[in-house]
Amino acid sequence: SRDARRAAAKAGELAAQAPAARVQGLSNRDAAAAADVVVLALPAAGLRQTLPEVKDGCRGKVVVSTVVPLTFGGGRLFTPPAQGSAAEEAQEILGAEARVVAAFHHIAAHELSAADHAIDCDLLLCGGDAEARTTVEGLGADLGLRAVEVGALTNAGPLEGITAVLATINRRYKLKGSGIKITGLGEPHGR
Repeated sequence: SRDARRAAAKAGELAAQAPAARVQGLSNRDAAAAADVVVLALPAAGLRQTLPEVKDGCRGKVVVSTVVPLTFGGGRLFTPPAQGSAAEEAQEILGAEARVVAAFHHIAAHELSAADHAIDCDLLLCGGDAEARTTVEGLGADLGLRAVEVGALTNAGPLEGITAVLATINRRYKLKGSGIKITGLGEPHGR
């Protein structure tokens, strides 16, 4: 977080939900430096302000972009940046040494934070670094998700755009969190 008190408060909440987990409230810069895997979970509008601060801490690390450039209130929901996707924008800002993978966009936040039930959807992900993709697949497997690789980071735009479609489905059918399942694959692929 940018605010130390807010980071400490959120860490306390998360530690209460998962007592076995090691949770700390740190600044964005310190969190990126300490992390094995960096997860970007912020509004798309904050990328240009936040990422330069964490760039050094992301060098050589897997960086998972969950960011979706959405605009609410009329017209178009999915509003990608000039780079084509938030993940590609993150890669541009962080530089080639960051190993960016786009993933988790289409899984509702409350599903990811609920440990009391299985998540009934697949984990679609993309990125240019095979080892980084495998790391993210492992994170998904820890949550009981089947990973489906959808190609290079240039496919992040369509992947992020699915979130706008799911938001529309959720609103129209009064759902808490619709998801995506790819048929015909059988067992997990890509590992």
